[in-house]
Amino acid sequence: MTVRVGILGATGAVGQRFIQLLDDHPTFELAAVTASEASAGKTYREAAKWRVDTPIPDDVAEMEVVETDPSAVPDDVDLLFSSLPSDVAAAVEPPFLEAGYVVSSNSSNDRMAEDVPLTIPEINPDHLGLIDVQRDERGWDGALVKNPNCSTITMVPTLAALDRFGLERAHIATLQAVSGAGYSGVTSMEIIDNAIPHIGGEEEKMETESRKLLGSFDGAELSLHGADVSASCNRIPTLDGHLENVFAELSEDPSAEAVREAMHDQPSADLHSSPDQLIKVFDDSEPERPQPRLDRTYANGMGIVAGGVQTTTDGVKYNCLAHNTIRGAAGASILNGELLVEDGWI
Repeated sequence: MTVRVGILGATGAVGQRFIQLLDDHPTFELAAVTASEASAGKTYREAAKWRVDTPIPDDVAEMEVVETDPSAVPDDVDLLFSSLPSDVAAAVEPPFLEAGYVVSSNSSNDRMAEDVPLTIPEINPDHLGLIDVQRDERGWDGALVKNPNCSTITMVPTLAALDRFGLERAHIATLQAVSGAGYSGVTSMEIIDNAIPHIGGEEEKMETESRKLLGSFDGAELSLHGADVSASCNRIPTLDGHLENVFAELSEDPSAEAVREAMHDQPSADLHSSPDQLIKVFDDSEPERPQPRLDRTYANGMGIVAGGVQTTTDGVKYNCLAHNTIRGAAGASILNGELLVEDGWI
């Protein structure tokens, strides 16, 4: 089965990752790339300042960029990936949904809306059932699915593994790469020889999105997970890969080995972009792992890496890592697209 797809906001940093990851995809055929009015009519090569570490695919380089409007996208496109800034996406995505397009979006708007699935396919695929609720309430012929924030998606698979021990609270301190801010988000004068102990809006996203992702869906309504989550988000001078220090309080008292085993055994998904083993776990022999430079490309950047597992008086502490622009952004949206196809929404 071939599914024709388009990218909304294709010239930006995440849009370029979409193009890289969609090249030679076994199911998705890229049929449309959109950008601002200023870029419309140009070839993609002319419109995009390419910064990804692989060449622009030849067929995409000569593709004409169209305006980000439903009337400009071919009718036979089955699925759209959105990498638009959230303020732009809030205005632009609804017309596509009203026009009948299914949108798998990396943009942060509407992630916490009660009728919008916020999905990690290996963790909560059943939440796609909210699409029926969404269509009934909003009258859309299309459907909107979101993936979580790049720092949220790093820790939630590990918290899902811990939930079997009764997850009650989680405290997280992040060490986030500069690519998470976009190409112009952090200047070199700000970040070189420095760390920035605040990332606007990031802490709230981690604290709310995680509870939605770990929540339960009864077929009509989604209930948030009862755990308390608090986060402190910090920018550091690494290029890619978000490293996080997690302190989890549990109702049970598992050993460090039991925790490592639970993470190792956390199920993956039978989808093209999902790793065979979702979480790679380092044991006590390598307490200094994971590290961004060494471990961010695990499973082609789509896996989660954990290590440094130790028991505490009320739970465990550990470190986890994921590639923020692959697993945490474009790759997450593509994986959601694969789930939409697998489950028959497309």
